[in-house]
Amino acid sequence: MSMKFSTLIFTPLLIKKVVYNTVMETIRLKKELGQNLLTDKNQIRKIITSVNLSPNDTVLEIGPGLGAITIEMAKTAKRIICIEKDREMVQALNQKIKEGGIKNVEIINEDILKLFNDDKLDIKVKKYKIVANIPYYLTSVLIRNLLEIKNPPEDIFLMIQKEVGQRICAKPGDMSILALAVQYYANPKIQFTVSKGCFYPSPKIDSVFIRITPKGIKKNDEFFKLIKAGFAHPRKQLIGNLYSQLKINKEIIKKWLEDNNLKPGERAEVLSLSQWISLFTLLKEKS
Repeated sequence: MSMKFSTLIFTPLLIKKVVYNTVMETIRLKKELGQNLLTDKNQIRKIITSVNLSPNDTVLEIGPGLGAITIEMAKTAKRIICIEKDREMVQALNQKIKEGGIKNVEIINEDILKLFNDDKLDIKVKKYKIVANIPYYLTSVLIRNLLEIKNPPEDIFLMIQKEVGQRICAKPGDMSILALAVQYYANPKIQFTVSKGCFYPSPKIDSVFIRITPKGIKKNDEFFKLIKAGFAHPRKQLIGNLYSQLKINKEIIKKWLEDNNLKPGERAEVLSLSQWISLFTLLKEKS
């Protein structure tokens, strides 16, 4: 019995059969691209519920794979724009869209980072949402680009590694450049955890589905120059890092720490976002 892509839903066994048998290995999941396909129906339903689409919504989906989420979103959204780097995936998804008679999905065969670097990502609507399943190697740079885009989305929904999601939502004491960047530009919140067994092939660790809602704040290179200096040597004290990197007077930093009930020997990871903003404001006033 022949099997069409339109029946390619959502169990690892079925996907394995299609990937390796039905299309005679035309589609090969590529480890170097971090391809892990979400196959669990319950998790897909939870994603659709979280994204909460309306008939007027436009969605930019990054890394649609074989369209498990794409097809469900297309039932409600006005328009889905998919960016997929893998040409074989694009061909398979195009076939699936065609067979399903789906008219509101556009698939672009391109590297999302290249579109950002070439300044060619032009979403011609004011309001849109982003949904993406991101491999580990892309996470930080892609999130930064999404938050600094000229026409930011209403909401960003990402499937990312659990550890990365927890780092993004970190509290003072465990802060990082990534956490501060996301929390400066947006409000992040983990929606739910997704077990590694819900993907094919199974990754080594669990994932989380996270919602990141941009605040509409413009890019601030000066602010992040200060933060990057503070984290230049994570094991060293904040005072030493800021002096060695930016030649900031140690006594100014020491007094600011004391005024904010922080110890002179604190490291950058201890400061909250609001404290970094306070320090940045102080230094601007004294410059």
